[in-house]
Amino acid sequence: MNPETLARLKRASTATLTTQMFKRGFRNVFIQGVRPLGRYGENMVGPAMTLRYIPAREDLDVLEGFANPEHPQRKAIETAPAGCVLVMDCRGETRVASGGQILMTRLWKRGAAGMVSDGGLRDAAAIAELPMPVFCAGPSAPLNLVMHHAVAIDEPIACGGVAVYPGDILVGDTDGVVVLPAHLADQIAADAAAQEHMEMFLAERIAGGAPLPGTYPPNEATKALYVEWCRERGLTP
Repeated sequence: MNPETLARLKRASTATLTTQMFKRGFRNVFIQGVRPLGRYGENMVGPAMTLRYIPAREDLDVLEGFANPEHPQRKAIETAPAGCVLVMDCRGETRVASGGQILMTRLWKRGAAGMVSDGGLRDAAAIAELPMPVFCAGPSAPLNLVMHHAVAIDEPIACGGVAVYPGDILVGDTDGVVVLPAHLADQIAADAAAQEHMEMFLAERIAGGAPLPGTYPPNEATKALYVEWCRERGLTP
């Protein structure tokens, strides 16, 4: 990823990014039902590596399967490239975990930028203490084999009702996670930075007592004031 794009996305809110996507005709980009487990100092940003689960079957999903290095869940953790965000398609199933502390710790040690699951996680309190951002649908103690069969790595998946393709850029903040097509990331990041400068200015105006009409959205007079505001702060309008 372009280093400037990465830096901009680490500062951009998912609210701003969903607006930028809407301007480009994309409406279903915000993963539903996932929240950050911990409190993180900056946004999660990285390209998606995907893992897909289907419903478990009793003759196949047994504890001994985890000893196989080719088990898709274990292989995904052990081969995740540095900087990626591992995204799990759990079909929104929250009654069991899709991972736990040991797996998330290994993913962090491999240098992953984060993990997103539309299912549950066990050991949630311990995972919340990791420096790596982790987003999920909530805590859930039962192991994944009760309801999940891991079948595929790096294929298109659904996560929280959103299509996620390998290499898509995921951005997560306190509100949740947004999915950006990789080929749009540079322009979205640049436009998001400009939008957030404008909204910072507008928030100051509203806090100072300005009415919504003419301020939000801005009329020509407000836009002229914004240009001066940017000039005073060395920003590009």
